[in-house]
Amino acid sequence: MRFMMIVKGTTDSEAGTPPGPELLEAMRKYNEELVRAGVLLAADGLLPTSAGIRISYPEPGGKPKMMDGPFTEAKEIIAGYTLIEVKSREEAIEWALRMPDPHGFGQGEIELRQVFEPHELTSEPEALAGQEALRKQLDERKRP
Repeated sequence: MRFMMIVKGTTDSEAGTPPGPELLEAMRKYNEELVRAGVLLAADGLLPTSAGIRISYPEPGGKPKMMDGPFTEAKEIIAGYTLIEVKSREEAIEWALRMPDPHGFGQGEIELRQVFEPHELTSEPEALAGQEALRKQLDERKRP
């Protein structure tokens, strides 16, 4: 089971304020624990929304609409993520609870969401085979 720990944005992350050395060290240690446990798939911070682009589809079948950041809906902003693969929802929750406050100062908020697996979206053999082929290609690209 894959889960994404979504780190919600704050006024500091939107201002581009980098984390302090203590938080960077705590996150490094946490990520090392995830690696040692063999559950870490990816972990990255995101630039502020001022560097982002939002694409919307206001009409069915219509042309996409682009809007440059910054975006003002603070509760909707994502500052980073960690993607893990674990055996259960409970294990994912345990790892999420161990993450240091991602912004420090008691401002951090993490949203934990399970990632759909291909078989949960469709039972069509052709579509599942296509998804598996794409995964294999991605795995091959990761190898040196």
